[in-house]
Amino acid sequence: MAEVALSGRQAPGVANPMRVLRIEKVVVNCSVGESGVRLERASKILESLTGQRPSIRKAKKTIKGFGIHKGEPIAVMVTLRHEKAIEFLRRAFEAAKNTLRSESFDTYGNFSFGVKEHLDMPGTRYDPELGMIGFDVVVHVARPGLRVQNRRIKRSKIPVSHRPTKEESIEFVRREFGVNVI
Repeated sequence: MAEVALSGRQAPGVANPMRVLRIEKVVVNCSVGESGVRLERASKILESLTGQRPSIRKAKKTIKGFGIHKGEPIAVMVTLRHEKAIEFLRRAFEAAKNTLRSESFDTYGNFSFGVKEHLDMPGTRYDPELGMIGFDVVVHVARPGLRVQNRRIKRSKIPVSHRPTKEESIEFVRREFGVNVI
């Protein structure tokens, strides 16, 4: 695509600001599988890692094999946006050894990865009362203008050409965060 300045004239080195990729949100999820003490510990750990109070997620259906009942709290999650999201993401990439698999990216450029132990995060200390947990990180990558699709009044569709692709998102993560995508 041709790079165009805001005035409409061709300008070398100036990218179209509506084509720039950005991190829309980062969702950190820790699924414990049961309510009680383990869920409270996971909640405290996520709060210390993200600086936000996590919300509790309940089971959608009963699974007898796992001992899960519908409506029982089984997971905690936090949604991060803006600077908090980018700061957390940098630390989470370090915990994942700055490596992602290309299968972690979907066709719209979003990606996810897991951290096996929260102690892998830089600056985290072990607390014997809380133990260790792992968590999943889901990252939503978008371009400016996504609000048009999600707003309540005068909602409209986003064209396929404006949505990020898998390749664009991989290049964005490599350039911005220095992550090696295998």
